[in-house]
Amino acid sequence: MNEFWESAFRSNDKMWGEYPTDNSKNVLKLFQKNNIKSVIIPGFGYGRNAKVFYDEGLKVSGIEISKTAIERARKYFGNEVTIHHGSVTDMPFDKASFEAIYCYSLIHLLDKAERLKLIEDCYSKLKPNGLMVFVALSINDNRFGVGSEVEKNTFFSPNGLNLYFYDEAAIKEEFGKYNILEAKEINEPEENPKEKHWMIVCKK
Repeated sequence: MNEFWESAFRSNDKMWGEYPTDNSKNVLKLFQKNNIKSVIIPGFGYGRNAKVFYDEGLKVSGIEISKTAIERARKYFGNEVTIHHGSVTDMPFDKASFEAIYCYSLIHLLDKAERLKLIEDCYSKLKPNGLMVFVALSINDNRFGVGSEVEKNTFFSPNGLNLYFYDEAAIKEEFGKYNILEAKEINEPEENPKEKHWMIVCKK
């Protein structure tokens, strides 16, 4: 996985473009409504979504597997943001706790054991009353069923990654004990959508 993402970031300077996702802007509003002041972002990338929170004064930290992506993120944030270099499967990296977790389009790249560990590790990083938001692929996304099926709802995609697609039952199974506040399908982007995700919000 490390080699895959390192190669991907090296060959594509701005893989997902300069602009943040529509979802990150909506999550910022959720965080502001709940007076959230700190957030950690597993799968930090080069920081396009993190900048949404950083620009509004939140204390931002991250975890990123690609050194190249971290180097690019430094152009946005300098050394003001702590970015741990490593896989999210190696959490926790320190004893810090946060008022929020924002994990966008990452958890569906993991197998079931890794997904369960990530959810538990993220929850353990939350301060009391903290929020964690996961955005994960839905079975209604147009990539569902593309490629060979590795296991139920998991397909080896043409780009070389295993993709897991959530349905309601899987959300309840994997997130159910973490106090789900909301689980809804969302479009990305909101206008002329190309992807269908679940947004899952839990509260400690």
